[in-house]
Amino acid sequence: MQKLQCWNVIGILRIIQSIPSPQAEPFKRWLAKVGQERLQEIADPALALDRARQGWSKLGHSDRWITQRMTGQETRNKLTDYWAANKVKRGQEFAILANLIHEEWSGVSVKAHKDLKSLKTQNLRDHMTEAELIFTALAELSTRQIAETIAAKGLPENEKAARTGGGIAKRARLELEKTTGNKVVSKQNYLPPTKTKNALKP
Repeated sequence: MQKLQCWNVIGILRIIQSIPSPQAEPFKRWLAKVGQERLQEIADPALALDRARQGWSKLGHSDRWITQRMTGQETRNKLTDYWAANKVKRGQEFAILANLIHEEWSGVSVKAHKDLKSLKTQNLRDHMTEAELIFTALAELSTRQIAETIAAKGLPENEKAARTGGGIAKRARLELEKTTGNKVVSKQNYLPPTKTKNALKP
């Protein structure tokens, strides 16, 4: 048996800050730059949105996709705000509800969807197609409106709203798939082409 010392990301960055070596200077300058940008975003939140747009654009996303991604995020935020205000605990209970909604509309768990797209630590939504984003937003919008209508409190009542809201998006997905003959849930992603053969074309 051998004892090992382990650190999380914050701990590692703190260690880098304390290293008195010229080789650590590029990392220290990067940390200072990131800190400055974060302070700027706190003072002007619009800067965070602009940087997000730039990041998605560099990955090859179209302006239409970026708009849909940001709209979907706003829909998600309104849903989580409702949960937080109505006795749903952040962390595990949020994750339970999010996964339930996803399974209901898509037929697969969040993890299975990420595996299908060959994702590891990446954000699933950043690798969704436009259709996947739209159905995710529909499921989350429906869930919130149903929860508000029945005044859902706590995890059990919000689980019922999540199943119903996800089911609404599921029926719409199945109807679209029947009409077009194409599956909505896709293995396509925006990973670099050198790492996967399934990367979407910009």
